Amino acid sequence: MNKVITLFSVFIIGFFIMNSGNANAQPQADTLFKMGWTPHGSVAINLSQIAFENWTQGGENSLAFSSIGNMAMIYRNPGWFFGNRLKIAYGQSHSNGRTFTTDNELRLESIVIKDFGWKINPYFSNEVRTALVNGYDYSTDKDIQIAAFFDPGYITQSLGFIFAKKYFSTRLGIGLQETFTNKFNSFSDDVETAEIETFKIETGIESVSEANYEFMKNMVYTGRVRLFSRFNHLDVWDVNWDNLVTAKINDYFNVNFTFSYIYQVDQSLKSQYKEALQLGFSYVLF
Repeated sequence: MNKVITLFSVFIIGFFIMNSGNANAQPQADTLFKMGWTPHGSVAINLSQIAFENWTQGGENSLAFSSIGNMAMIYRNPGWFFGNRLKIAYGQSHSNGRTFTTDNELRLESIVIKDFGWKINPYFSNEVRTALVNGYDYSTDKDIQIAAFFDPGYITQSLGFIFAKKYFSTRLGIGLQETFTNKFNSFSDDVETAEIETFKIETGIESVSEANYEFMKNMVYTGRVRLFSRFNHLDVWDVNWDNLVTAKINDYFNVNFTFSYIYQVDQSLKSQYKEALQLGFSYVLF
C-alpha cells in the first residue's frame, strides 16, 4: 500500500513540474472550453476474439468486449466553471461455456469552481458511483452475486481547493461519503453493532487527480486517481486508480491498454487489479 502511495506521489509531482511553466493556463476550465455551454460525448467498443477448429495444440474459443460511454456538459464564464461528466462502462467475456462480466461501472460527477484568478481556486464536487448491472464472484464453479445497481452505491461530496492546468488537475478537500446497500450489507454494516446497517456516512479527506497528455504523436495517456481517508482512520486510504493509453490508428480505430488498481477495505482486504490490451472502435458524438 505504501508503495502505491509513493508511486502516486511521484506521478503527481512529475506532472505538476511538467505543467508549471504554463502561466496562462486556466483553472479546470482550460482554453479548450469556450465561454458558455460546451457538450461532449463519445462512445467506444473494444473487442478481443479467438476461435479454434481441430486445433491439436489445445485452446478454447473466447469472445470478449467492453464498451464505454463518456458524456460531459461544461459551462464556463470568466468567474465560474461548472462541469458535469458521466461515465458508463460495461463488458463481457465468453469462454468455456460461461459468461463473465468484465466491466461494470457508472460514475456521475459534478463540480463547481470559483475562478478568482489564483493558482489554486475553491471548488465543490459531488460524485455518484455504482455498479451498472449485477456483479458476480467467478472464483468458483458457481457464480456468486456480490453487487447490483446501487448496491453498494457511493455518493461523495467534497469542498476544498483545486490546481488545474491544461493537461493536469489535482484537488484536495474535506469529503463526506455516503454508502447505500440493499442486499449486500457488508459494504455498509458496522460489525460492532447488533443491527445490520444499510446506510453508512463517513467524513474524511478526498483527493482527485486527473491527467490527459499526448506523450507521443497519436498516443495519449489518460489517468484518474481518487484517494479517500476517514478522519477516524487516517492510516487507511481508499485508492481508485484508472489508467488508459490510447494509440490512435485512424479517426475510428485505436489500440487501448488499460490498467486499474483499487484498494478499498470494505470491498476486499487485498489489492484489486485489472489489465486489458484491446483493439477498439471509437466515435465522437458531439
